[in-house]
Amino acid sequence: MLVRFPGSHISRRRRGVIAGAALSVLAAVATLLVACGGGGATTSVSPPANPDLIMASTTSTRDSGLMDILIPIFEQKTGYKMKPVYVGSGAAMNMGKEGNADVLLVHSPAAEVAFMNDGYGSDRKLVMHNDFIIVGKPADPAGIKGTASATDALQKIADAKSTFYSRGDNSGTDALEKGLWKKIGINVADNSTTNPPWYIQGGAGTGMLDLLRLVSEKGGYTITDRATYLANKSQLDLVILVEGDPLLLNIYHVIQVNPAKFPKVNAAGAKAFADFMVSAEAQKAIGDYGTDKYGAPLFFPDAGKTEAELGSQ
Repeated sequence: MLVRFPGSHISRRRRGVIAGAALSVLAAVATLLVACGGGGATTSVSPPANPDLIMASTTSTRDSGLMDILIPIFEQKTGYKMKPVYVGSGAAMNMGKEGNADVLLVHSPAAEVAFMNDGYGSDRKLVMHNDFIIVGKPADPAGIKGTASATDALQKIADAKSTFYSRGDNSGTDALEKGLWKKIGINVADNSTTNPPWYIQGGAGTGMLDLLRLVSEKGGYTITDRATYLANKSQLDLVILVEGDPLLLNIYHVIQVNPAKFPKVNAAGAKAFADFMVSAEAQKAIGDYGTDKYGAPLFFPDAGKTEAELGSQ
């Protein structure tokens, strides 16, 4: 940078002193602007020693748009670079069992407990919840609209032999749905030849949003998490028919894959993400998400609570 001084009466040595002082001031101002975010600058974070972090998560966290909000905040705060893989919760936990993911964000509590008991996870934290709903075409051929009990609604669908679409992918949604059928004595299973002809596996390998699109196009019923439905409602010819049954509670946990079993996992990154998801900042973002568009949040933050507390609400 060239600094010019008017007047020839200032000595060359004096000019050098003044120039050096000016440059020091400019450098200090630039540093202050960066620190304060002035001039469009952003605070930089030194990258961790191992910045790449693989998160395996259910498709609902993607299809609802939630992770589009949370991942950039996490990356900016920590310097980690998230590599998300969105699959059903069962497939996400299989990635953890193979050491192919560092951290999981899933919603299949019974399978998660087994995952932890088998030593695949080192820590599990409650993050948030919403609920499942039964949706279908407005015509509602099985007449389930307004049914208070989810199992009663499924019984009506079975009695009417109305088409029901299942994820069929061992996801958290799939596990919940099959558990509800079992409660009314209807045994269904993935890829089983004994499933009723009206029971269709339409979501394996695709995800919740793709299944909702299929049901919207073909007609029938399915069970979905509320967030994915609401975030994509405008492109679907489907309405909520059954909601509010405590059996439809949908709980999400973050799980760190156990480095004692898989030394190559990014344990520091997994802990950083787990801590972030239960932090005040992330919990506020979770609670705020969706309120501007739908008048209510798509997820409810639960850090520090227990599943028993949620069940009593």
